[in-house]
Amino acid sequence: MPLQNHLTELERKHRALEREIQDTLNRPSMDDMRLAELKRRKLQLKDEIARLRTSETAVH
Repeated sequence: MPLQNHLTELERKHRALEREIQDTLNRPSMDDMRLAELKRRKLQLKDEIARLRTSETAVH
C-alpha cells in the first residue's frame, strides 16, 4: 500500500474514533473504561500518522 493511501486510511480511522468518543461523551451512562480505550487508540493513530509524515518528509 503506498504511503499516502496508508496515511489517508489512518486519518479516516482517527476521525471515526473522534466521532465515537464524542458519541460516548454524549451518552448519559458514559463508560469511563470504554472512553479511555478509545482515547488511547486515537492517540496511537495520531502518533503513527506523525511518525509516517516525518519519515515521508525525510525521504523527500
